[in-house]
Amino acid sequence: MNAPFKLRPYQQEAVNATLKHFRKSAESAVIVLPTGAGKSLVIAELARLARRKILVLTHVKELVEQNHAKYQSYGVEGGIFSAGLNRKEHRYQVTFASVQSVAANLAQFKEEYSLIIIDECHRVSGDENSQYQRIIEQLRQHNKDLKVLGLTATPYRLGMGWIYRYHYRGFVRSEEKKPFVHCIYELPLIYMINRGYLTKPKLVDAAIAQYDFSVLAQNRFGEYAEQDVNALLSKHRRVTRAIIEQVMEQATKRQAVMIFAATVDHAKEITGYLPQEQTALITGATDQRERDELIQRFKQRQLKYLVNVSVLTTGFDAPHVDFIAILRPTQSVSLYQQIVGRGLRLDEGKQDCLVIDYAGNNVNLYHPEVGEKKPNPDSEPVQVLCPSCGFANIYWGKTDGQGHVIEHYGRRCQGLLGVGEGEEPVQPFEQCDYRFRFKECPHCGGENDIAARNCQQCKKAIIDPDDQLRDALKLKDAMVIRCAGITVSNNQDRLKITYHGEDGEELSETFDLSKSAQRNVFNQLFGRRLANAQTPQTFSTLDEVLAVQALLPAPDFVIARKQKKHYWQVQERIFDYQGSYRKAYEI
Repeated sequence: MNAPFKLRPYQQEAVNATLKHFRKSAESAVIVLPTGAGKSLVIAELARLARRKILVLTHVKELVEQNHAKYQSYGVEGGIFSAGLNRKEHRYQVTFASVQSVAANLAQFKEEYSLIIIDECHRVSGDENSQYQRIIEQLRQHNKDLKVLGLTATPYRLGMGWIYRYHYRGFVRSEEKKPFVHCIYELPLIYMINRGYLTKPKLVDAAIAQYDFSVLAQNRFGEYAEQDVNALLSKHRRVTRAIIEQVMEQATKRQAVMIFAATVDHAKEITGYLPQEQTALITGATDQRERDELIQRFKQRQLKYLVNVSVLTTGFDAPHVDFIAILRPTQSVSLYQQIVGRGLRLDEGKQDCLVIDYAGNNVNLYHPEVGEKKPNPDSEPVQVLCPSCGFANIYWGKTDGQGHVIEHYGRRCQGLLGVGEGEEPVQPFEQCDYRFRFKECPHCGGENDIAARNCQQCKKAIIDPDDQLRDALKLKDAMVIRCAGITVSNNQDRLKITYHGEDGEELSETFDLSKSAQRNVFNQLFGRRLANAQTPQTFSTLDEVLAVQALLPAPDFVIARKQKKHYWQVQERIFDYQGSYRKAYEI
């Protein structure tokens, strides 16, 4: 059985990585390839090499057909199990199926399968009652060594974070249980563009007024409520009209335009400004038959504008698209890449793809996904080296004019210990325990995650900072300040630290660094956290501290108690606070 397609080098590498992984492990795995990288060819090659039964799952019938067609191009027969395609075949060695159809007919899948391949696997949740998990559990009953492979361009899911735990380059994505265990191969978008496998995006700043979604409240996933978005957009209809007028002006030299709207109401408004005979609108409520017809007309170039709301970010292939207009907000680099990726497939005569962001997302297309909610609009992905193991972490952070990291929001180093350059991690996995932000146990001094309730070392309860603040605020002889910054000075050969509150209050304390006990306290509080804990230092003298005073951290809160001599004595300094109380200068 000869292969009709010659795999690109990276596709062959992905296949080889899969074979290598499953020869030594039955743990689930993920392959990450950008949109347009040809995941269906990787799937077809793996299915061709298989000797036992395989089930290939995806969530839309278009991908079922596409993956099945690539496999059959090898000259072999495969089955399709999809209600949307009116086929229920599962007797073949390789079956291509929609997850909905299999989940509704689990009783028909009682044979032994060796492998499940899940396309667009970022849709798999950790819920054991989800359709994907029920299918996996059903097949595991007939083969306890069932292997699960996922493919996606975006291994990140809002609300869940990363969909896997360990990366083959030697780092940890999550300490929590995830739908997949390993990422075994990954290719960045920039690699595909630079080598001509994808069309080059032409990123252009909107030349007219943009939407300002920053005034809206975000949920814990960094997204906005549809009601709030609609309320904001209803006040800016002139902006929407002006945007669409510019889109039509820019589209005169373009083949096909995809417009990503924020809400259904927004999409309807946009559609009303576009030429009716050239425009289609697709939402989650669009009838399946009508949707298929509109997409087909768009692919056949009978329609020029395709407006959609969150339904065509995956499983959609129209290579002639050469203009992407983004009118919806998102905090996710992954989703942004999915949207832009709709226009990056190669097509005859296509030179580039125009991309205009009218939503002010401020997302760098080539930045890596950080895996956490963006803490504020000014944040960007920054590289932070671990002082303990040297691993290069990627966190949200801020840089100065020279590109130096001045602040970051990382907690624990993501590096895996004992992994050399170019080596794959081997079990048992041991994550570096260095913490950039931590909560110190008052019982044993152990460092814990800032959200920990019990010490990971001595297991004793750790005082909740909210409880500390709440209790202190109840006391008449206690003072609590939101610390906006600190200053240090020489006070009779002692180090004096003054804490400045946002309303002008001040508290201060001194450390005699010639005494080991006080020196140890200072180093644990401030030396350990120097420069966002990127360069921890053990200080011995006052002059050493004064030389780097700009790098000393400021606590978020300081608690002091009034003493008999009517002065305030600092008792608690709360660093890396996350809780219900507002910090200095927060709105």
